[in-house]
Amino acid sequence: MEAREQPATAQEATQEATQESPGLALELLVHGVGGATPEGMLGDPRTERVTGDDVAGIYRRTDDLDAETRPREPRDGPVREAYVWSNLTSGNGSRALWLVLLPFMVVNLAHWMRPAAEARTRTARAYGVLVRLVALSLTVLLTAAICEVTLDLTAWQCAGTRACSSGKSWLGFMASARDGWWSRPGRRLALAATVPAVLTGLLWFLSHRSWSAYETQPPPGPAPDDGEPRTGGRPALCLHGFWYGRRIVARLRAAHTAAALLTVAAVLTQAATRQDRAPGGSTALDATGWALVVALTAAAVFTLFTVCRRGRHESTPDGRADRAAVRALPVVALVLLVLAAVHAAWSRPRWASAGMLPGDRLFGAIGLAQILLLVLLAVAARRLHRAEPVERAPLAGLAGPVVATLACALGGLMSAGVAQRAADWLDGRATPGMGDGPIPGPPVVLSWQASAIPPLLAALLLLALHLALRAVRARRELLRTVPGDYPGEEPDRARTSAVAGAVARAGLTDSAPWVAGAAAGLSLLLGGGALAGAWATGDVPGRAARGTPDAVESCAQTAQALGSWCVGLGFVLLLTWGRRAYRDPAARRTVGILWDVGTFWPRAAHPFAPPCYAERAVPDLTWRMRTWTERTGGRLVISGHSQGSVLAAAAVWQLDRATRARVALLTHGSPLERLYGRWFPAYFGPAQLTALHRDIRCWRNLWRRTDPIGGPIRLPPGGADDDTRRVDRGPLKDPLVYGRTPEHPLPAPILCHSHYQADPAFAEERAALLAELDAWVPAQGSSGRSSG
Repeated sequence: MEAREQPATAQEATQEATQESPGLALELLVHGVGGATPEGMLGDPRTERVTGDDVAGIYRRTDDLDAETRPREPRDGPVREAYVWSNLTSGNGSRALWLVLLPFMVVNLAHWMRPAAEARTRTARAYGVLVRLVALSLTVLLTAAICEVTLDLTAWQCAGTRACSSGKSWLGFMASARDGWWSRPGRRLALAATVPAVLTGLLWFLSHRSWSAYETQPPPGPAPDDGEPRTGGRPALCLHGFWYGRRIVARLRAAHTAAALLTVAAVLTQAATRQDRAPGGSTALDATGWALVVALTAAAVFTLFTVCRRGRHESTPDGRADRAAVRALPVVALVLLVLAAVHAAWSRPRWASAGMLPGDRLFGAIGLAQILLLVLLAVAARRLHRAEPVERAPLAGLAGPVVATLACALGGLMSAGVAQRAADWLDGRATPGMGDGPIPGPPVVLSWQASAIPPLLAALLLLALHLALRAVRARRELLRTVPGDYPGEEPDRARTSAVAGAVARAGLTDSAPWVAGAAAGLSLLLGGGALAGAWATGDVPGRAARGTPDAVESCAQTAQALGSWCVGLGFVLLLTWGRRAYRDPAARRTVGILWDVGTFWPRAAHPFAPPCYAERAVPDLTWRMRTWTERTGGRLVISGHSQGSVLAAAAVWQLDRATRARVALLTHGSPLERLYGRWFPAYFGPAQLTALHRDIRCWRNLWRRTDPIGGPIRLPPGGADDDTRRVDRGPLKDPLVYGRTPEHPLPAPILCHSHYQADPAFAEERAALLAELDAWVPAQGSSGRSSG
């Protein structure tokens, strides 16, 4: 035999050492929501980063840095690595400002909640188009709300009224009473239009920056599945381009930016053309206004076409740029906005601001369009669900429309809140819209929407009380059964009550669909009623109820006042929380938990939503598992807790068949079925989870009844989940012991969702997975690679 050459590098030496012993095993730990430290995950204060950066990286204990060069050294278990990804969601303080864009994140989730029905391709495509249109309406709605505050309430109403502008020095240069150059109504409006235009530019910049950091990062090379067809429930998450949203986000960003700028231009043009068409108006300016209307209409139609034309392309990474839409559309919209501002600022000596801008029409049209889109979305979702029903899918397949309705409700609350609070601040002690102040106030429809908040909150409070009573009843029933889980122990009422309470509270998670459904149904009903009331009366609720019985009039006035304060207070609290999170790392981690759950999915519906961290985390994990197994020929257990289990499953789906044969999956506290399988059935439904078990071969899942987030996987009977290849182990005992024992001289804590590794079952199942991998790993050749 020919003598082997001496290795030239340390890496080659590591490869040769591991090739002689394929028994090396690695455990890759992935933490869950809320973040974690490498020291805490590895149980050692001395850790070092192996690969990655400050945003996300792989860490090891210092003593294990060169473990590959010592493969035969006796070990208690596998070499452990920790993937720390918390900074993807909560590391940067500026991320807390994404809280303001919460409706955009929620509507993006609705896209992924599509019922599973692959055969209904046209209906599924229509579902995606409708969600994208709802998302576009939210951009227009929030832009219109900013225009309402800056253009209507401030520049048109307050600056045009001596009683309102006299006490505001910052508004004096454009006050009509001073008769200066900026005092003309059109010039005031043109100047105020810079605020929504700048905010739109800021959103474009944030979306572009996050797009460059997330969506444009290519996934690892194609994962060859040896011709493996995408049949039998193989999920879309297996597709190579699933975590590469470069094209769709760029196109949607251009369309939403253009829609926002066109909304501002439309408000300016409408105000100017209304004056030009009045008696004594300029014919030339009127003709110019008509030309602007035609151009704005054409640009709006092209924007709608861009949004509706194409959805995500996932089978392969789609790197096409769509330059015509991505570059030209925002530029054209910006040019039209500038032209609209110049047209509005043109001298019109007889123009005086009176009343309010025609905002009722705009907000009413947006509200009606959203209701129609949501109804059509519900019809599409029901057709998809009936074609391929999933047993535990919430709300009979209407989860997506329900969440989209909640997104519209959040957008409406924020819009009404901003307008109501701005009007209340500008008109002093007067009540907005009641005619007792210096300015008319915001559009009537916004006052009606604000008045719907108190009855909505009252109904939700009753629902919360009902759930609390259910938890109390469940706890009473559990008081009889908990001691039976710990035979031989002396009953302790306080201990039993604590365990029963934890189990009862954890069970409330399964009531979330009906809470969301009730909130969405009430929001849609009250929103439609507010729209009808505004159009029927043409007045705010407090004035529309005059002449009715005293009780009715009093309730209407109270609802209007309370609603105005509720939406305003809610928006202020949201901003305050974001500001606190910017300065306080602990609060920032709390905000990060929201994003850990809400931003797992790519931006498929709204480009201004917070970025998808999985588009960085999933390729990271895929690269690590693939390169380590190819380099060492060893076995790997990827251990995911909570949201980390979802990342782990998504990364496993991206592996090729040869790599999957060397990888085992250990999930604990996992929401894979309880949350993702139910709410996202097209991607994590029973067929997809069964396919994951078939692909990964070695999989265990640990769960507790006290866990409000994690649960069993519930693979369908008769599938791959037989006695020899079981997945679920549980429910695990929590607490581990009931009373004091020699091993636990102090009372054991009730762990609920945390510290699964402290349970002996964790080490047992990890060892069983490694042993099971030995039977599946193909025979090793001299090269250390799989020969099968």
